[in-house]
Amino acid sequence: MKFTRASRLRGEVTIPGDKSVSHRSVMFGSIAKGTTEIHNYLQGADCLSTIACFRKMGVEIENRGDVVLVHGNGMNGLKEPDGILDCGNSGTTTRLISGILAPQNFDVVLTGDESIQKRPMKRIMEPLAMMGADIQSINNNGCAPLKINGRPLSGIHYTSAIPSAQVKSAILLAGLYADGETSVTEPYVSRNHTELMLRYFGASVETKDTTAVIRPAAELHGNVVEVPGDISSAAYFIAAGLMVPDSEILIKNVGVNPTRDGILRVCQDMGADITFLNQSTASVEPTADLLVRHGALHGTEIGGAVIPTLIDELPMIAAMACLAEGDTVIRDAAELKVKESNRLEVMVNCLTAMGADVEERPDGMVIHGGKPLHGAVIDSRLDHRIAMTFAIAGLCADGETEILGADCVNISYPGFYEDLKKLI
Repeated sequence: MKFTRASRLRGEVTIPGDKSVSHRSVMFGSIAKGTTEIHNYLQGADCLSTIACFRKMGVEIENRGDVVLVHGNGMNGLKEPDGILDCGNSGTTTRLISGILAPQNFDVVLTGDESIQKRPMKRIMEPLAMMGADIQSINNNGCAPLKINGRPLSGIHYTSAIPSAQVKSAILLAGLYADGETSVTEPYVSRNHTELMLRYFGASVETKDTTAVIRPAAELHGNVVEVPGDISSAAYFIAAGLMVPDSEILIKNVGVNPTRDGILRVCQDMGADITFLNQSTASVEPTADLLVRHGALHGTEIGGAVIPTLIDELPMIAAMACLAEGDTVIRDAAELKVKESNRLEVMVNCLTAMGADVEERPDGMVIHGGKPLHGAVIDSRLDHRIAMTFAIAGLCADGETEILGADCVNISYPGFYEDLKKLI
């Protein structure tokens, strides 16, 4: 797919449902009693993998597109699947479902695509093993496929070396079934969708500072879930509105959970013109409409506690920083190396190919802004966030930018290119 410079972007866009919230709504609805009604469920490949896994374990799930109905089997109602559970390209599915499967009374093999089979799973295997779980990496490399032999679990206190919502969630979900209290302490607070939604479904979850505590649950109860627009998907339109001259974009119904909205804080630090409209806390997650206008940006420093709140948005922020005046420093972001691609390496190489002045660091990069960008051939590495980032960068570059493997956006945002085209 090819992109050329845009003169301006105008209009409004309603982005698909939040990927993290969508995954969790089906998972928690499946182990709850009664029906869970999910609105604005993300119909991307990753979230469809979650639906497919729970259907294989005997949960009736009606996917009507605009509404997903999960007829829950209750805490102990999952059935041994007939065959392997395939998580596709979804790290969230793989890690969170492991926490649910570890305490079941059946055994299962969990796998995914080529990318998933390279992503690190020891980070969940080790704490779950401390709880009594029996999880083996079939290839003995700390990656999927995983053989999970269901066992009774005991509660633990786990101190995580990294702030990771997936690690935290896997442990808390196992803790639902464990004997005694389970808690997780992180170096910084990672996104808290699991804690908020489990509480909404009736679990006993408390948080204090960087520690989340869960007590075993007798039962969860189905509920109505309004999935907000995904701020990770909104990020591309936020950046586009800021980067392309004479642009004004209204992005509707975006989730602005403070453990996820780091990109908005960084943009404001860079001098961005973003107005919050129609703010609401009526659902589990806070939402707002975002009015974004083009304006001059300046460099900033990004690191520490803000990183877990914008880890998925860092590729887009790095591209945006190329057009800002001065230097932008990104640190504490080594986690980018173990996503769908090594996003740190890919971003540095691809931005450099477009004429940007970027230095790679072991845990991030330094972007010397203000250099004009030119078109290049970009290999997405089949990483949806890389493809979407360079679609936006291509609108700000001289000449033509071609993205190879552009269809990988279907993982999280199947209608991305159509929505972008409406604004041009």
